[in-house]
Amino acid sequence: MEQTKDTNVTVPSRSLWQSLFDAIRGTEADYTQIGLRRAIFLLAVPMMLELVMESTFAVVDIYFVGRLGKSAVAAVGLTETFLFLLYAVGMGVAMAVTAVIARRIGEKNTAEAGVAAVQAIFLGVLISIPFGIAGIFFSKELLTLMGADAWALTHGYRYTQWMLGGNMVIVLLFVINAIFRGAGDAAIAMRVLIIANGLNILLDPLLIFGWGPIPALGIEGAAIATNIGRGAGVLVQLWTLFRPGKHIGVARTQLQWNPKIMLSIARTSLGGIGQNLVAMTSWIFLMRIMAGVGSEAVAGATITIRIMMLTLMPAWGMSNAAATLVGQNLGAGRADRAESSVWKIGVYNMIFLVGVSMIYFWFSADLVRIFSCDDGVMAVGAEWLQILSYSYFVYGWWMVSVQAFNGAGDTKTPTLINLVFFWLIQIPLSYYLALSMGWQQSGVFWGAFISETSVGLFTLWLFSRGSWKKVKV
Repeated sequence: MEQTKDTNVTVPSRSLWQSLFDAIRGTEADYTQIGLRRAIFLLAVPMMLELVMESTFAVVDIYFVGRLGKSAVAAVGLTETFLFLLYAVGMGVAMAVTAVIARRIGEKNTAEAGVAAVQAIFLGVLISIPFGIAGIFFSKELLTLMGADAWALTHGYRYTQWMLGGNMVIVLLFVINAIFRGAGDAAIAMRVLIIANGLNILLDPLLIFGWGPIPALGIEGAAIATNIGRGAGVLVQLWTLFRPGKHIGVARTQLQWNPKIMLSIARTSLGGIGQNLVAMTSWIFLMRIMAGVGSEAVAGATITIRIMMLTLMPAWGMSNAAATLVGQNLGAGRADRAESSVWKIGVYNMIFLVGVSMIYFWFSADLVRIFSCDDGVMAVGAEWLQILSYSYFVYGWWMVSVQAFNGAGDTKTPTLINLVFFWLIQIPLSYYLALSMGWQQSGVFWGAFISETSVGLFTLWLFSRGSWKKVKV
């Protein structure tokens, strides 16, 4: 038997395997009342698996596209720079949705949580429309703007058309999974992405290389496979959301436009969108600098970012657990418990990422070789992984502290921080080191290392001051 730290309630002890089963299956636990370590475990495990599944989309695509040559990889990387803008908006809205839903659940107001969920979905649909129009009608112009080579403009633009044209499924996956996470139903979000990824993994080689009566569609096939997989995931999300769930469900009577609540979510989203746009546009500038260095630099960076995404996702999963716990516990009037959850998760994150950094340092070339056998591409990717290994212990704390601000609904503070460290420091510094000093892609990597290590330390210090506890959403 065990007694929770925050209550006098005695509950039966659970073995590790029983707790793991509960986390993957999902429970009806009240995350403002149960023991904090158990709450972190139940939320973090499915969130970690969910984000691993999310990053697997990019890793699987680049694994198969890499067989088409470095120009195809570069085309995917350049398209990704525009998708980063979409991710910035989608994740910004998702941050706000998680904060709002978590606060309503913490207040035990499930009806208002359902209304907010519907308005969040409407907002996601509206956001996706301009990106779809840009991708369908201006894909070649967008690639030209980013310095794409002749192959990308002749063949790779179809990948851009499909990925941006079908962006609604990306946005809705972000938004609806944010609803489940905020409610504490992280296991549902995880299962949705397992289904979506399974389809993508099956369809990628079939559509890229062809099989039997299925024609080889090349790089276009990778985009079609991804859209089908994500689209299936969205259908599962909607079917699940409109059924009574463990923590949240949407009734048919709530399916109506509510401008007041939608505008409230949109206003809360602005800070999250801003902080992500700043970070993502900074990455676009860095990719533009590397495009001037050559296709090898772009391809190497593209592969590295996907390896980063895969290895960082468990850490982001733990950080997302912090956002949910902060939001729900602030809603329940338990600010001290919210803060304690952040410090605990920060320690876990740091330990995990120190382990990852050791793998980066010792096996960087082997990791990149999985995706490309080009010597130049491997050299670029391996160099960046080694440089990243020096800063990952700071990343763990930065992720958690940022998500604590976002979970509290204070998305403005991280935006201002990102504006200074990414736009005013990272871009000029990387440009100076890469071009003025002649370090080429190495200058970009070291510029990113300096700025991102600094922003991590500063954000953690600001979190420790506690202003986020007073935010209303």
